[in-house]
Amino acid sequence: MVKRLSHWLLSLIVLLAAALPSAGLYAGILHGSRAQAASVPALPEPRNTAIPKFSLLIQPPAAPPVGETPLPATPKPVPAVRAASSAPPKPAVRPPAPESAVSRYETTAYFLNVRSGPGSDYSILRTVEKGTQLAVTEKTDNGWLKLQNEGYVHGAYARPVSVKQVSPPEPEAAFPPGDQPVKPTSAVHSDSGLDEDGIKEILKGTALEGHGLESAILEIEEDFGINAFFTIAVMKLESGNGTSRLAKSKNNLFGLNATGGSNRNAYEFDSKADSVRKFGQIIARNYIGKGYTTVEKVARKYCPANSKWSKLVKSIMNSDVKKVIV
Repeated sequence: MVKRLSHWLLSLIVLLAAALPSAGLYAGILHGSRAQAASVPALPEPRNTAIPKFSLLIQPPAAPPVGETPLPATPKPVPAVRAASSAPPKPAVRPPAPESAVSRYETTAYFLNVRSGPGSDYSILRTVEKGTQLAVTEKTDNGWLKLQNEGYVHGAYARPVSVKQVSPPEPEAAFPPGDQPVKPTSAVHSDSGLDEDGIKEILKGTALEGHGLESAILEIEEDFGINAFFTIAVMKLESGNGTSRLAKSKNNLFGLNATGGSNRNAYEFDSKADSVRKFGQIIARNYIGKGYTTVEKVARKYCPANSKWSKLVKSIMNSDVKKVIV
């Protein structure tokens, strides 16, 4: 171990001596070491190889071009830290919605149903009569009018009144159930719910209009229970809406006791209203009193020659009811 260390020191001295410019320093060091190096095997003659010199250079930053001033470094923005708040955020306050424009409509049907929804399949809330003014807030795509208070009416049976803004309307003249027209059925002995104004609307535009028939039609319904829709339908069918020869010459609106041809034996009346009263007496005594209580049963005896008589009568009844109730 000592020999190896001595050999290493001697090699280091030789290398240092070759690098130093003073030979005297080399000789001194070499002389002092000969005694120790005598026991060390001779080393090969070192080559005259220069040991490169190393220096640590620090490259300075490049200077800016002449005439330019270096810009200061822009500091990076530091995100602001929002202080935590224990209070819950306040909800956004929405501005109040503008009130819907309200329009006024006036009903044109004698009796118009107010329904719970925009369609004829919705339940009836009440019924209003002709001339009732309604506050309307919206018109639906299928033609119904939404009322300000509650319900819907069909727009075909109400017309707009020319006003810009409507104050709350007066209470509507509503009819409770039982005091309004009732859709007729095949039952002859039944209540129609009609009044004189409703009958006037049904007869409007025909030759039967303006003869005071309304009170006579209601009279036989009250006295004999004959449905007014049935009476009007038979009257229209048998008299051709009041244009037949018997209707004009004898005031006979129902073909009573007519046999065809010249109809010499047909009944003649002083007024058309008297013809209505006679019809009521005959139906009550000879038909309802003997069990002929439906349109179909009456047809077999009243007009056996016309197999379509009952269908024609019922068709007129269904058409007339749409003029007074929706």
